[in-house]
Amino acid sequence: MNGLSNKSADPRECLSDSSQEIPPEPLYFRLGDYLAGVLTGVLTAFAVRMVVGPQWDMVVAMLVGMTVGMLVHMSLLLLFIPLLGAFEVMMPGAIIGMYGGMLFGMRDSMQQAYVSWSTALAVGALFGLLVVLGIRWWDRQLRGVVFARPEPRRVA
Repeated sequence: MNGLSNKSADPRECLSDSSQEIPPEPLYFRLGDYLAGVLTGVLTAFAVRMVVGPQWDMVVAMLVGMTVGMLVHMSLLLLFIPLLGAFEVMMPGAIIGMYGGMLFGMRDSMQQAYVSWSTALAVGALFGLLVVLGIRWWDRQLRGVVFARPEPRRVA
């Protein structure tokens, strides 16, 4: 019967089975994910701003910024994984730390004198927020499809 676990051949009936639904996520996990992303973005922007100078070569600043961002991300993993879970912290944090560090490093090597500290940290927070939003959206798109369990084999 098409590999469905229900006795019916209609796949919509099998997918509406309450055991297949994804349980709702507690609000503190959602808020914690966004807070962790914003904090990772702000601390990455801060650390890169402290290290990269205005006279640096842009490629060197990008590589150093990436390294600094990854170090910030790895240090925050120890704090956030027990509270929020590994996937929810590692995926956004890696992108924020690596790509944010690269972008912030290039920006600080070219325009450090023109961008204030508050603007640099606000851009870090916005980048972290957008990355978490994008990853949560993509995760929701992937989890939206629920596959039916295979039907147990019958001995004829």
